[in-house]
Amino acid sequence: MVDIATRVYNHNWKIDPIVRSLTDTDFYKLLMCQSVLRNRPDTTVTFSLINRSTHIPLADLVDEGELREQLDHVQSLSLSRGESTWLRGNTFYGKRQMFSPAFMEWFETMRLPPYHLERKGDQYELTFEGKWPEVMLWEIPALAVLMELRSRAVLATMGKFELEVLYARAMARLWEKIERLRKVEGLRIADFGTRRRHSYLWQDWCVQAMAEGLGDAFVGTSNCRIAMRREIEAIGTNAHELPMVLAALADSDDELRQAPYRVLADWHEEHDGNLRIILPDTYGTEGFLRNAPDWLAGWTGIRIDSGDPVKWAETAIAWWRSRGEDPRQKLVIFSDGLDVDKIEDLHRRFVGRVRVSFGWGTLLTNDFRGLVRDEALAPFSLVCKAVSAQGRATVKLSDNPLKAMGPADEIARYKRVFGVGRQAEIEVVV
Repeated sequence: MVDIATRVYNHNWKIDPIVRSLTDTDFYKLLMCQSVLRNRPDTTVTFSLINRSTHIPLADLVDEGELREQLDHVQSLSLSRGESTWLRGNTFYGKRQMFSPAFMEWFETMRLPPYHLERKGDQYELTFEGKWPEVMLWEIPALAVLMELRSRAVLATMGKFELEVLYARAMARLWEKIERLRKVEGLRIADFGTRRRHSYLWQDWCVQAMAEGLGDAFVGTSNCRIAMRREIEAIGTNAHELPMVLAALADSDDELRQAPYRVLADWHEEHDGNLRIILPDTYGTEGFLRNAPDWLAGWTGIRIDSGDPVKWAETAIAWWRSRGEDPRQKLVIFSDGLDVDKIEDLHRRFVGRVRVSFGWGTLLTNDFRGLVRDEALAPFSLVCKAVSAQGRATVKLSDNPLKAMGPADEIARYKRVFGVGRQAEIEVVV
């Protein structure tokens, strides 16, 4: 077991990279990357860092030189032979050779493209532009670097004994959560906490604690590197990025309306089983399900990632019934702003009605709330999103308008095209 407090205390070592490998990313990024490489390899996309928690002055907290050093290190990384062997030969979701030889040959020689970094007031403007398959792989390491540098900046003010006590309290807090979750009969839960983790070492510790404390109820981690090193399942399917880019490339309102379904039609051809999970909220869950083709009702399940989770789970259940499907055979994955209270409540409400599962993110891997003065280590909402494709702005509506992104005129157009009416605002915590 790594002595995290000692490692943190010695973070003044010249070489202590935050991102140690190209596999230190979420599994869904690699699955999506393979699809993009096959279908849209030459599409030019721009990703940008977006700090939704503007009260966190990242540029004041994080030294620009250190940020550049860490980003430069990420740009120098390449896939190792052992990592390549794992990706080529491991079984994922019961399928061998999930990644094609063509994708692996590309990935083994790929290097991340350049970045653009500029300070704007008390925030950083960090953007990545290039071919979609390459640029998309910046998202997770960029977020991990910013989040951990912010953590390091706070921890650098502490002595060794203070750090020991801090991590002891954080470990005790997580273990108390695990003890509560042990009592949830039939629980299925995975680690989704890579993007906004406190640090790599802390995420690794959390995963080990979950594996020991929950046994078979812990079904895996989204982090490929940790999955490989700890010999547990790599978990993930697809994300909002795919429909956002395809929608931006649409030349008419009708093409725009069909873009989310075109994405899933491509996915349907490539994947089966538990990889056929619908993520419907990019342009509003209600309209997505209302207009969805019948074949989507046969998919394994749905992931609920914004808005009122109870409302949208009930909506999904009613939709499956209307399409002649048995909801009890369907998988509902909750993944938005989860902590133990919410997990317990959602499981109690829906167990037996659907197959319930949870993707536990930031409040698993970055819950230091109340452990440091002035909430200096409290998690915050930082994202890195595709903001344009082929020079056209991307849009995300979400089921929570506070998560919407894109130019105001385009947001209005998308709401009209997708029939999105008035939405309830829900505080974005993480």
